[in-house]
Amino acid sequence: MYLIEDKGGAIALMMAALLFLGTWPAIVSLQERRGRLPQHTFLDYSIANLTAAVLIALTFGQIGDSQPNLPNFFTQLSQENWPSILFALAGGIVLCLGYLSSQYAWAYVGLAVTEVITCSITVVIGTTMNYFLDGQLNKAEVLFPGVGCFLIAVFLGAAVHSSNEADNKEKLSNCSSNKLISAGVPGDYKNCSNEPNEVGTRLADVAEDDVEKDVECGSSYASKSKTENSKAGTAEYLLELEMRRSIKVFGSNRFVGLSMVFFASICFALFSPAFNLATNDQWNTLKEGVPNLVVYTAFFYFAVSFFVLGIGLNIIFLYRPILGVPKSSFKAYINDWNGRKMALLAGFLCSFGNGFQFMGGQAAGYAAADSVQALPLVSTFWAVVIFREYRKSSKKTYILLACMLLMFIASVAILMASSGDRHS
Repeated sequence: MYLIEDKGGAIALMMAALLFLGTWPAIVSLQERRGRLPQHTFLDYSIANLTAAVLIALTFGQIGDSQPNLPNFFTQLSQENWPSILFALAGGIVLCLGYLSSQYAWAYVGLAVTEVITCSITVVIGTTMNYFLDGQLNKAEVLFPGVGCFLIAVFLGAAVHSSNEADNKEKLSNCSSNKLISAGVPGDYKNCSNEPNEVGTRLADVAEDDVEKDVECGSSYASKSKTENSKAGTAEYLLELEMRRSIKVFGSNRFVGLSMVFFASICFALFSPAFNLATNDQWNTLKEGVPNLVVYTAFFYFAVSFFVLGIGLNIIFLYRPILGVPKSSFKAYINDWNGRKMALLAGFLCSFGNGFQFMGGQAAGYAAADSVQALPLVSTFWAVVIFREYRKSSKKTYILLACMLLMFIASVAILMASSGDRHS
């Protein structure tokens, strides 16, 4: 079994995890913006996520000879370690629920702000729990100032969202009423309120026939629009994006999106401590003489529960969708190859990112490994470059966005500097 035994190697794994975990949400969000149903994307993603976990277990978990206290993957599968397995399964369940919630929240709140709030709350709660679970392995005088930076980023992220939403309302208020009606905007944006217009119609009603036809043919991509030709940041761009995406958000209550964000945050805060308990047995739940779950075996069980719940819920969502997403079917999903490769790539990136985070955490402390939650540094980059978020926004929004990113740069440096050495 391959083990990371030095702090330098652990930090390198954390940096790789930061890149992977900051990139896959951008890929999934891109599919939704192109009109692919979130149920289809998450099914592909779940399959790739489990496949990657199995590959990690069969390679890193089988390298070298098995030892009594560090058994290889296959050796440990037959051992009586059910209490630790249950902790690993619980970690996979809460992470799956968090990812499902955030997938819809990205449409309502935006990729950058969703990642900022979820990751910040994850660090504030999860890192504190991991610090005490690891027996104060990390340097408290370094660790908790980093946690404070994340907490400040929570409020900055909420301020960025509020400011950017106000910018978008102002852009839409300057757009002609004919364009608003044809795009299905239900609110009276001219007066900056969310009350329905008498003449406003939802896009789902306008384009219902086209969407149903696409789903029946196995393609969940909406009809081509002129979004690619519109100038980023303009009202026309926002309207055309709304016409193409699979989750319709115009006129929705902002608290719907923020509620999903905070629910996902609580789930994300719990998965790492659960995995920590699975691999280190701090509560002494295993029988005497039974070795702790190695990180690769724990990650395998973690991915299995994620897969079972993710597949089960999204098959239900195919026939009973939520938040106004069009209905689909398992046959339509099988025939939907538009965006499948990208969804599979997202699953592989996420799985390897989580695996690297756990490998680094086992070596240097899970509290320090939570530095990968600074992934908004990466996801905000993709949000600006790929999705053209914050184009033509106000000066206030740009200042808040810059302050938010500076907080993340400081926090990731501080948390990594708090790394300890579990083996010493």
